[in-house]
Amino acid sequence: MGAVLLDGKSLSREIEDDLKLRVSKLKKNGIEPHLAVILIGDDIASHVYVRNKENACKRTGIISTKVILPMATLEEEVLQIIDEMNKNNDIHGILVQSPTPRHIDELKITERIDPTKDVDGFHPWNLGKLVQGDMRGLIPCTPAGIMKLLNNAKINLVGKKVTVIGRSRIVGMPLSLMLAQKGVDATVTITHSRSKDIEKICMTSDVIIAALGRPEFVKKEWIKHSTVIVDVGISRIIDSSTNKYELVGDVESSAMEKASYMTPVPGGVGPMTIAMLLTNTVNAANSN
Repeated sequence: MGAVLLDGKSLSREIEDDLKLRVSKLKKNGIEPHLAVILIGDDIASHVYVRNKENACKRTGIISTKVILPMATLEEEVLQIIDEMNKNNDIHGILVQSPTPRHIDELKITERIDPTKDVDGFHPWNLGKLVQGDMRGLIPCTPAGIMKLLNNAKINLVGKKVTVIGRSRIVGMPLSLMLAQKGVDATVTITHSRSKDIEKICMTSDVIIAALGRPEFVKKEWIKHSTVIVDVGISRIIDSSTNKYELVGDVESSAMEKASYMTPVPGGVGPMTIAMLLTNTVNAANSN
């Protein structure tokens, strides 16, 4: 038997349906949720991500504004735009699409965004609330989406051994905090590029969450039967048998033969990330 798919695309549409109702109620009270996205440079993948976010905003009734800046834009110019957006009471959510050009400090940019408009959830104020076990701030979107997927599938994490592969501030670190908090109560191991014997750690894990951006890094042989697998990665590689490009995750697709639950790539975590971005935007509008 193969794994049950954790269908992020389907669940994200359910979340969007709920958001439509919330947005409609807010508009009746004179509040129009508004997301502003700053995109610097001409990275093709970034433009695709931003377009997907725009389309999701249209589906839910959220106003979206896109500011596209050339690659040579100075850091100070970006900071000035953020300052203007912070002062604009009609804008409820601000994000700067990652990655930014090398000459722009992403941490400095993130810290400049008003934490009440930080819909990516990366501001130190919002991450600090996570450390305290306080979920009332704006939560990083991908970790929030993963938790929604697991909760929707009624996967009990209490006391379970969960291995998070990747320690980024975007996914791995905040997700580990969410998994270990009271009420979830997972036993969390964080592994990364310098960890030893990752395969042995995976073999004893009840849940594996791979978020390191290396195509097919986690092998089928590392997976014990009935493991839950959440694959955050998505990479474009050439299939040697067909000589065509295909999208793959951080986990070998054949691991599905041994897993109990597994996210598809694409259609798993990606749609949930956007759904939680919209949720953060509506929550930010509602709190104003």
